[in-house]
Amino acid sequence: MAADALSIIPGAVLRNLSDKLYEKRKNAALEIEGIVKQLAMAGEHERISAVISLLTNDFTYSPQTNHRKGGLIGLAAVTVGLTSEAAQHLEQIVPPVLNSFLDQDSRVRYYACEALYNIAKVVRGDFIIYFNKIFDALCKLSADSDANVQSAAHLLDRLVKDIVTESDQFSIEEFIPLLRERMNVLNPYVRQFLVGWITVLDSVPDIDMLGFLPDFLDGLFNMLSDSSHEIRQQADAALSEFLQEIKNSPNVDYGRMAEILVRRAGSTDEFTRLTSITWINEFVKLGGEQLVPYYADILGAILPCISDEEEKIRVVARETNEELRAIKADPTEGFDIGAILSIAKRELNSEHEATRTEALHWFFTLLDQYRAEFLAYLNDIFDPLLNALSDPSDVVVLLVLEVHARIAEESHHFHHLVSYLICTFHNNHFLLEKRGALIVRRLCVLLGAEKVYREFSTILESEVDLDFASVMVQALNLILLTSTELGELRSLLKKSLVDSCGKDLFQSLYASWRHSPMATISLCLLAQAYSHASCVIQSLGEEDINVKFLVQLDKLIRLLETPVFAYLRLQLLEPGKHTWLLKTLYGLLMLLPQQSAAFKILRTRLKTVPFSENIKRTSSANPYSQILQVTEDGNRNQDTQNYSAINFPSLLQQFEHMQLQHRNHLKDQLQSRKSASALTLSQEIQRYEAAHSSSLSEINRPPSRTSKGIL
Repeated sequence: MAADALSIIPGAVLRNLSDKLYEKRKNAALEIEGIVKQLAMAGEHERISAVISLLTNDFTYSPQTNHRKGGLIGLAAVTVGLTSEAAQHLEQIVPPVLNSFLDQDSRVRYYACEALYNIAKVVRGDFIIYFNKIFDALCKLSADSDANVQSAAHLLDRLVKDIVTESDQFSIEEFIPLLRERMNVLNPYVRQFLVGWITVLDSVPDIDMLGFLPDFLDGLFNMLSDSSHEIRQQADAALSEFLQEIKNSPNVDYGRMAEILVRRAGSTDEFTRLTSITWINEFVKLGGEQLVPYYADILGAILPCISDEEEKIRVVARETNEELRAIKADPTEGFDIGAILSIAKRELNSEHEATRTEALHWFFTLLDQYRAEFLAYLNDIFDPLLNALSDPSDVVVLLVLEVHARIAEESHHFHHLVSYLICTFHNNHFLLEKRGALIVRRLCVLLGAEKVYREFSTILESEVDLDFASVMVQALNLILLTSTELGELRSLLKKSLVDSCGKDLFQSLYASWRHSPMATISLCLLAQAYSHASCVIQSLGEEDINVKFLVQLDKLIRLLETPVFAYLRLQLLEPGKHTWLLKTLYGLLMLLPQQSAAFKILRTRLKTVPFSENIKRTSSANPYSQILQVTEDGNRNQDTQNYSAINFPSLLQQFEHMQLQHRNHLKDQLQSRKSASALTLSQEIQRYEAAHSSSLSEINRPPSRTSKGIL
């Protein structure tokens, strides 16, 4: 076949085709074009194939650069000569030209672009069958190191785009896998090339690029963080156009794209985050049921963005979050409550308060709309919700308490909550000290003060750690005496001697308040059970009056001067009717050190009491040492008239029994410390003796017979 071709094309033409001068190669190509035209007119396609084979094997694949250049221009000339009949020879013509795009010589690559350009102009639509290979070659040439090659590739690219847009043979299905593969390339020239093609193909009415958007959407988002402003702008323009098409299209695959958007919402690039959140916002509005299985993933992307540094992102994220929370989905249709709770639980550990707050709002939403399903996951989320009570933000803590209050609407969940709170306070004294009052007060508002205090008291009554029980009761007592939210509870306790509800509450609290003498006395003062308060004071032993007791007593004396105990101070205006109150207050005064501020405060208050004739006063040289003597008339007071309603002797026995337990516990602690100290001392002595035993043996060893003693 090669010999046949040599007989067709004169030797001089073949020599000129491989000449180093472009003009000679061009003229030789024109002569080949003429020869091929004549052969085509004669229908001698076998001889034409022989010519193409000669140009391919002897020229385009030649090791000589000028031969390769000549071969390329020769193949283009053959195509031009064939005109309308070129299509049947493209299988021979195109592959060697495409192969030349990889040539090491930039001039050869340039002529390959020129040759393919001329070939494409002739065959137009017949060219489409090689589109993927041509596209792949152009993709590489768009990043060529030689500017001339890039320029030639751009010209060829524009022509191929024109051919594709007017062709009805282009297969988008075959092209998309190649596009998806190339979208991961980072070269800026290649990226521009790819975005250009996406935009062109999307503009063709007969090509459904939107249907294949999930295949290359991630690549477009990846370009939003490119260092080149022009590429970012082009990618953004393409994405904006696609988003507009999505809004106007009834059939969109939201699910696959949602996965991409969620991933991109966590990008370190601000522009990428903003664009992805904007898309998610539109998807939530448009997606409907398609997005139900992806709600948890979408929420996981939105919540962190609510605390984004960029205000635009925060605004869109908040709006999207509200839209998502407003949607009511059916768990039977793929709505995964467990997955959403898992996301909300995860975001409780966010470093940003706004995100933690919104996560808690999701707990609210799920509790309101899917309470039964929510409670099924309670074991997984209860501990994290309790841990959130240690959050540095008061706003978060209050929201956590509201969630707990919603959960605790059932009695067994309420008991579970209070038990866990007590356990948490037991393990975290810092939380009790810093947040205890806030937590208890808010729970009283949300669940009812009486209900909360009764439950606390019931559980603390059987607390085995006596020290913690005492501390916890003192904390609850202080909240009871100081918090405005517990005003109604205090009012009910004031009726303990005349009202059955007040009586029940008093006895319920007394069961655990007896862990603390001062808490018990405070409770009695609130309940106006002054006689019992006096008995409690009289029952105190030497071991009970320690530093902790005096600190608590100091607080109580100062609280007696607050509006909470205004009724008590007013009762002092009628000492004849409230003699046990006076005895109680004087009993407290006798327990205080005389140099303390609390002693002076209480003594000053008692000096203002207007004593009536039924109370005899015996004065000594010291005007402050006054001993009250109760006459028969003075015994007829409110206390004694109502004591029959409550079995105070039994309560006093219970109090004394509990205090005995505390004293024994304290003795055991002291004994343990002494034993530990003794054991430590014994071990130290043993170590000392072991260390010095060798020295002592040397000292006590008798001298040898050979040694000479010194007298």
